[in-house]
Parts: sequence; C-alpha cells; structure tokens
Amino acid sequence: MIDRFGWIDILVNNAAWNIGIPFAELDALTPEIWDRVLETNLRGPFLLSRAFAPSLRRDRTGRIINIASIAGVAPAGSSIAYAASKAALIHLTHCLAIALAPDVTVNCIAPGLVEGTRMAERLPEAVKQMARTQSVLERTGSADDIAEMAVAYCRADSVTGQTVVVDGGNPMGMR
Repeated sequence: MIDRFGWIDILVNNAAWNIGIPFAELDALTPEIWDRVLETNLRGPFLLSRAFAPSLRRDRTGRIINIASIAGVAPAGSSIAYAASKAALIHLTHCLAIALAPDVTVNCIAPGLVEGTRMAERLPEAVKQMARTQSVLERTGSADDIAEMAVAYCRADSVTGQTVVVDGGNPMGMR
C-alpha cells in the first residue's frame, strides 16, 4: 500500500477472530483458541499500528481507529478470550494515543450487536431480540453509525485515547 500511494493517513484495525464458548466452560477454552483470538484481535492491531506509525506521523495528521466490542467494556460476549482481547484493545488504544501523540490520534469504537452483519446473522433471533429490548433506544447499533463515528474521529483534531460504544444505548455499555 505505501509502495503504491507513498503513505497512509488512516488505519482502521477492524479484523477479528472468535469462537463462541460460554464463560463457564473454561475447559473448552484451550490455550490454542486463546492464542488465536489474542493473536488476531490484539497482536494484529499492535503490529499494524507499529508498522504504519512512520507514515501516519508524516504530516502530524494520522488517525488510528480500533474496532473493539461492548464485550471489552463489560464481561459479556461469546467467550472470555474475545472479551479479554477487546478489553486489551481498548487499553492498547489508550497506550498508543500516548505513544503516538502529538502526531497521530488513536481512538476506538466498541460496537454491540450490529444487525445485518455475518456475525449477527449467526445468532438466534431470541438473542437479537434481547439486545434490542435491553437497549434504551429499542434497537441495536448499525454499521452506518459505526462508519459515522469513524469519520467523526477522522475529522477531530483534539480527540484521542477515547472509546465510544455504539449499541443503541444498552446500559451495560454505559460508563
């Protein structure tokens, strides 16, 4: 990418891997699964941020946006490994905001259920309905809301180290 365009201005770390394992089933969460989740969800964003830091710093206007999850804010989600990886990604956001300042802003979006996605389509309707009814807006977050938040972060010059939950107002995500 840098070879073709010369530099990058914005890095969005949105890749993730997960497998559903109920929290109480600790024996099912093997070290191999734990490592794969953390490798993809935490190490990947760190390595990409580190690799692109020189380009992002170039004009002192670089932006990194990490996509975490509401599972990183409260103990919930499809597995302990996933929740822990997303909580760590939120803290990595804080650390990178300090490390890359004042040249790069680093922020995070923590979505709840996002209907219309492959992940949401795999969930039973009852789970989706529960997410809707737990939300004060009686709806879940949308991909458009997440994209708008990413654009807002890119436009802001004095916002860094922040996490915004996009989930329709689930009290679990409010802090």
